[in-house]
Amino acid sequence: MALSATMPDSVVQAGRPPFRADVVGSFMRPTRLNEARLRILGPQTADEHLGPHGKPELRAIEDESILDIVRMQERAGLQSATDGEFRRRSWWLDLIMGWRGFTADRAGTTEMVWRNKDGGTQAFSRLWITGPIEWRPSATVRAFEYLKKIARVVPKVTVPAPILVHMYGCGDKGVLSGYYKDLDLFWRDVVSAYRKEVEALVAAGATYIQFDDTSIAFLCDPVHRETVARWGTPADELLRLYAHRLNEVLAVVPPHVTVTLHECRGNREAHWGAEGGYDRVADVLFNEIDVAGYFLEYDSDRAGDFRPLRLLTKNKIAVLGLVSTKSPELEAVDYLKRRIAEAAGYAPMEQLAISPQCGFASSIGGRPMTDAQQEAKLSRLVEVAHEMWS
Repeated sequence: MALSATMPDSVVQAGRPPFRADVVGSFMRPTRLNEARLRILGPQTADEHLGPHGKPELRAIEDESILDIVRMQERAGLQSATDGEFRRRSWWLDLIMGWRGFTADRAGTTEMVWRNKDGGTQAFSRLWITGPIEWRPSATVRAFEYLKKIARVVPKVTVPAPILVHMYGCGDKGVLSGYYKDLDLFWRDVVSAYRKEVEALVAAGATYIQFDDTSIAFLCDPVHRETVARWGTPADELLRLYAHRLNEVLAVVPPHVTVTLHECRGNREAHWGAEGGYDRVADVLFNEIDVAGYFLEYDSDRAGDFRPLRLLTKNKIAVLGLVSTKSPELEAVDYLKRRIAEAAGYAPMEQLAISPQCGFASSIGGRPMTDAQQEAKLSRLVEVAHEMWS
């Protein structure tokens, strides 16, 4: 068991993450950084220009951009900071594609699609398993080393969850159509690769690690539940399998390291991947996964109500994603306080915190707001947290 998942109240509230006002991960890439990336690396396909690039000029611009975004988070009053995922092209592909055994495309070869409020759709990325899954020294670790060096607050690193490999590979059906003909061997290699990644991050000094996941949140959606059943495993059975595999990875986490889980219904250039409240997954999510806290999307009706929080295990933290990264409109103080009070009807205040509902840019594309609006949202989180938990 990850020991950080069951810390006593005094420890949870004495400076350990997740914090009362916290941040999910990514930020909008500066225009200068995107232009430099395109100029130096050129256009890319699904599996190109991920991870380290060996270009000193681009690395210098990344360093400057990361320093700026870290200082912005500190200026807003946050107690933790990420590097904005500025060295990544994608929130998840950069890590996975850096290992052996994978290719990816967006050729419409999966049943999952991105949706928007107007009914439009985009194709999902499809992960193909073409050989044995093997960990390789990580671009995520190298990026974290720079963040740790410059951050004046707790440096936070985000990692795509291991269960995504199964979900984005089209489940049992997709996995068995590739290199692996035995699902247990597939999971053995996935868990092994992720354990090595976690151990490398801890060796580099990481004390706050967040797994980013859409798989469990997708199991809230009736459409996706039907899809995974067609892929080979009923949704409720798959949920418990995912909890078990996550815990296998978390078994190597030492007590001084805090791990959280971000559950997202998808956030890509104003599109989402799923909808539905947490009711179908809450019991397993909150009681069978050995993490210290959960970052939960709660900025729209698509996420349902707060009632599932009644199942939150004592001494775990639910970070309410009440501030939208999809809209430039700044949430009012009274609105956020009212929503927190509503959530407190189902879980104690000492087990609640607030954050944006997702990262501000899960890929290099899209700028839904200005830099000033992005910073204002973080400052608003800190303002409200001081009022609610001071």
